[in-house]
Amino acid sequence: MKRQLTLSMCALLIAACEQDTAIAQPTALQPSDILAEATGKNDQFLPDFSYAGYGFGLEPLPTAEGTVIDPGEFGAVPDDGKDDSAAIKAALQKARETDGAVIIRFAPGQYQLTEILNLNRSNLVIQGAGRGAEGTEILMPRPLAMVDTGDRFNELREYLVKYTKRQREPENNLDVLFSEYSWTGGFFWVGKTGARAVPYLEELDERSTPLTLASQGERGGLTIEVDDSSAITEGDWIEIQWYSDRPESGIIQSIYGDTELKIGSHHWNFVNRSLVRHRTKVIDVGGNQLSVASPLPHPIGPEIPAEIVAWQPLERIGIEDLSLTFPNAAVFGHHVERGYNGVYFTGAADSWIRNVTITNPDAGILTDDSAHLTFSDLKFEGQRRAHYAVHMGSVENVLAQNMEIDVPIIHSLTFNTKSLRCVYKDAVVHHEPVLDQHAGSNHQNLFDNITLHLTAGPGSSGPAYKVFDGSGAPYWQPGHGRYNTTWNLKLIVEGGMPAGETLEVLGIAEGPDARIVGLHSNRPVTLDYRPEPLIARLGERIDSIPSLYDYQLLQRRHAE
Repeated sequence: MKRQLTLSMCALLIAACEQDTAIAQPTALQPSDILAEATGKNDQFLPDFSYAGYGFGLEPLPTAEGTVIDPGEFGAVPDDGKDDSAAIKAALQKARETDGAVIIRFAPGQYQLTEILNLNRSNLVIQGAGRGAEGTEILMPRPLAMVDTGDRFNELREYLVKYTKRQREPENNLDVLFSEYSWTGGFFWVGKTGARAVPYLEELDERSTPLTLASQGERGGLTIEVDDSSAITEGDWIEIQWYSDRPESGIIQSIYGDTELKIGSHHWNFVNRSLVRHRTKVIDVGGNQLSVASPLPHPIGPEIPAEIVAWQPLERIGIEDLSLTFPNAAVFGHHVERGYNGVYFTGAADSWIRNVTITNPDAGILTDDSAHLTFSDLKFEGQRRAHYAVHMGSVENVLAQNMEIDVPIIHSLTFNTKSLRCVYKDAVVHHEPVLDQHAGSNHQNLFDNITLHLTAGPGSSGPAYKVFDGSGAPYWQPGHGRYNTTWNLKLIVEGGMPAGETLEVLGIAEGPDARIVGLHSNRPVTLDYRPEPLIARLGERIDSIPSLYDYQLLQRRHAE
């Protein structure tokens, strides 16, 4: 659908709400008012994104405390040009043998790492002396393709061969198997030893044994009726799992609504893999009713049954105050990366990365099977073309905020397979920016207060740019499920068109019921987003609510 720029819609209402305390006042402009203003209806659903991040959004990132372990005591010498892998791994082994919280603290200087660090215990912080000139730099001169990874990639490798997953580019004389490092693995590898973070081969699937069956729950609610609560106690992490075995199943209907888009077969072909997983904590158990820490993304009932299983993530793992650096090595193309990957989070909750610079990665941060992570104050830089800065896949309530992406990258900001209620906030992208909604039933995610620097290209009727570039395999289409939201997206056109012309913003292969609010630019804009989204305040910034996440979080704090 195309919408032409409208100027100063409800300007008086905006001005009345632009006081510093506006968003805390009951009479202030509400997000629901903006949606109703655009549609004439007061019942437009908007997820509560404020639960994303550490501690369900309410807790600040902790200050690292615990026993301090110095890799220098095990032989790691900064700035000597020698490989420090053995010494760093010895320090990590000491951390595993130490009770209580542990900090592996690096001195200033450059360390070399050529082996994977397995961060496989809770209450562990990897801490440097800062990421500036006098800080800590971890240099990884070799890719994962040159590292002993054991049997970690065996299932993925067999999958790539079995299903002939190849990167075919005849124009570049390229026809090779996908790389196993394209979206998996990292030199800092968070996860339990031997855990199967991502299923690939169907014959290895084993359906989780439920603690109980869920019988009733409302979307957005915090209570669940269950058949038997005897195996569940207050404080437990649990997963609420919805399965699908047919195209018309209730959970597929809840994800996509009454769309005419074709739904890919992976939504129902794997009966032992849950299609949606809601990872949360049990706050209270009363009879056969559970109170949980975060709202249900979907209803539970006879038409949309759910199961509750135990989830035991690693917790309180932090990586902070350092730089991760890769060489400016050759780039061989999309899906054939050699594995210059920084951090891989699997099976983790209430963990973080903060104050980190990543230079020349294939993938800076990758995620799977995790929830309530915060990635904050990050910079991605370099000359190599990367695949991902932050990849959110098979995760829930992950918050990536305060990021500067100053490196060429294929998927600048991406919501990947089965990502749910994740948030990119306060990010700036400098090169060929793309908001990638990568199919795979990703839904109810948020791009919040993002700035993209771009160069316009030719479109069908004038200057254009594909901001929303939905991708992913056909068997996982559409590009996204319902209620993916973009709030206060700023486009800075740096070339390719004169100031007086109108930029056509494209997103032509996306998903149903998107919300596009406050898309604005230094040029007049139109929007062609398919299928038709809810569009509000096109061409205007919502100054009274600069961040939807911050607004919703403040409302929760006031309510409590």
